[in-house]
Amino acid sequence: MTGTEAPALLSPVPDEDGAPFWEYAAQGELRVQACAECGELRFPPRPCCPHCQSFDSEWRRMSGRGRIWSYVLPHPPLLPAYAEQAPYNAVVVELSEAPHIRLVGNVVSAPDARLDSVDPAKLRIGAPVKVAFTRGPDGTHLPRWLLERP
Repeated sequence: MTGTEAPALLSPVPDEDGAPFWEYAAQGELRVQACAECGELRFPPRPCCPHCQSFDSEWRRMSGRGRIWSYVLPHPPLLPAYAEQAPYNAVVVELSEAPHIRLVGNVVSAPDARLDSVDPAKLRIGAPVKVAFTRGPDGTHLPRWLLERP
């Protein structure tokens, strides 16, 4: 890295099973893989249903609403790009339609806001959130979370 390049943030590495998740995210949709036979939702995406062992799947659109299940304020930040935005949060969100499905992300004040844009004192377990998408430096659209009642 030269002195003029910004430090890199982590980016997802889509695999064959998860690629549709990122394709829908680029369209501003939160979708979760579901078994086409028994209907069970599953995340992370995988080729075979853990309930009925079917290999048939589909992608179901979610409301994008959930609740903070857990969160942390990382100390110390491990990568320089994240150190510049400390203190920031990392949250686990349980989806309203499928509480057994939990997604990881950050609560921010707006889709393109910095990771430190929400005061950590505003975060609470059980706080309602809704998904928003932002385009990352590599072009991947990343889900982030907005507090529904900041």
